[in-house]
Amino acid sequence: MVFRRDLLRSAAGISLASIVGEISTFSTSNHAKAAEDSNSEGTHFDRNTVKDIARDLAGKPYQAPSDKLPDVINNLDFDGFRSIEFKTDQALWHADGLFFEAEFFPRGFLYRPKIDIYEVIDGTSKPVSYNPDLFNYSNPKYRVDDNLGFSGLKLMAPINQPNIKEECAVFLGASYFRAVAKGQNYGLSARGFSKGTADPQGEEFPLFRAFWLEKPKADVQSIVVYALLDTPSLTGAYRFTIRPGTTTIFDVESFIYPRKLIANGGIAPLTGMFYFDSNNRNHVDDWRPAAHDSEGLLMWTGTGQQLWRPLNNPVDLQYSVFVDEAPKGFGLIQRKHAFDQYEDLALRYDLRPSLWIEPVGEWKTGSVNLVEIPTPSEVNDNIVAFWRPKNPLKAGSEYNFIYRMYWGWDNPWKTPLARIAATRIGSVVDQPDTRLICIDFFDGPLNNFPLDKILKVNPVTSAGQIQNIAIMSNPVTHGWRATFEFVPGGAKMAELKCALLDGDNPISELWLYRWTP
Repeated sequence: MVFRRDLLRSAAGISLASIVGEISTFSTSNHAKAAEDSNSEGTHFDRNTVKDIARDLAGKPYQAPSDKLPDVINNLDFDGFRSIEFKTDQALWHADGLFFEAEFFPRGFLYRPKIDIYEVIDGTSKPVSYNPDLFNYSNPKYRVDDNLGFSGLKLMAPINQPNIKEECAVFLGASYFRAVAKGQNYGLSARGFSKGTADPQGEEFPLFRAFWLEKPKADVQSIVVYALLDTPSLTGAYRFTIRPGTTTIFDVESFIYPRKLIANGGIAPLTGMFYFDSNNRNHVDDWRPAAHDSEGLLMWTGTGQQLWRPLNNPVDLQYSVFVDEAPKGFGLIQRKHAFDQYEDLALRYDLRPSLWIEPVGEWKTGSVNLVEIPTPSEVNDNIVAFWRPKNPLKAGSEYNFIYRMYWGWDNPWKTPLARIAATRIGSVVDQPDTRLICIDFFDGPLNNFPLDKILKVNPVTSAGQIQNIAIMSNPVTHGWRATFEFVPGGAKMAELKCALLDGDNPISELWLYRWTP
């Protein structure tokens, strides 16, 4: 599995094997022996082990990783990398009859650093041994006898059919990972940490450079994965408890150890693609109705507001900041799941997951940040959303962020409010500078409202003016449709807001939209 974003960036980090002997919390001699001999007794491992490694490593200068590979692997292209396939009968725990198995990726192409992978059994960790015979090679020249190691891993579980194990989660490239729920295809990605997203000085991509996989007990349908993060600016220790199913849930415990002051960091970053939809087909000549991983950013604020921001593919990069305190959650959401809303048999955007982030404990003052990057095609991941604490992360300190991730078909929690079904924007006849905006509402209280009930909307704008407001019931969807015209009047940007009202009471999510020419 190779993802779109892999064409844009390569990993950064350092192999654990090169520094583990310096870490005081490990027995140097025992760990070195375990790293060379999978039959050794291994080393002690507990919930604090990765934290201790990360904390100690943060106090040392960053060392750039070696990405040296044999020539034939060094020159692998996309097709060559994809042609090297892990043998399913060699999966970790394949013969043990467990709910999970783990398979591994080779190195090469954009996945150059060696990622150290360990198995943890009853408090003891041992390295997962590399052997070139773990893989099938469509071209025999790609099989080399060097101890290359792995570049990442994927978890297999019977997520769709009993006794048939399929991919449910993948960790591959930098600190990226993906997951699916039952019946879904891969879509958006998550990351361990983001730094400098949309920063003119460039973005830094931390690397998960080591994983520890706890062997599950028989009949247990969850798995614990630890990960060590490293980058020039920080280290991190992560503990993922993963439960695949109708909604696949990750419980994430993260501990961040900055090497330097970090004012532009991102917690729980989400990354996806938005090419076009009915709100913006500018410069797009495409036969499909839409193409995107996610269609909107949803936020439930600490004050109880529910905000919906349709995503966009702008002409110029757009950076939006939504200040909040003690947020209830945020996520990139794919609400449209009918095939005819995309008509794409190959990419099946209708089967892609939403991802919701639910803070555990109180996240204090900060902001949800949204980055929308122009893209000329659907090849590029151009949407990033994350939480940024108000105060910079200080060097030499420890920061703990705990959250739950829901990979599923929508936001996991029901709401008493009506929701936004679609945003459509187009021209107005004989008024080329005026935009007609159409917002469809559905669900919540609308399920019980008679179609002849009188509702209203209150669109406002930060620039230009709004005219010709109208609202009508939709007997086809049993929803409501609001339309209005937006006249920019020479404005270069405008922030638009709209909510559905019953009398003076809002009964819907608050629709937010940034208009740019």
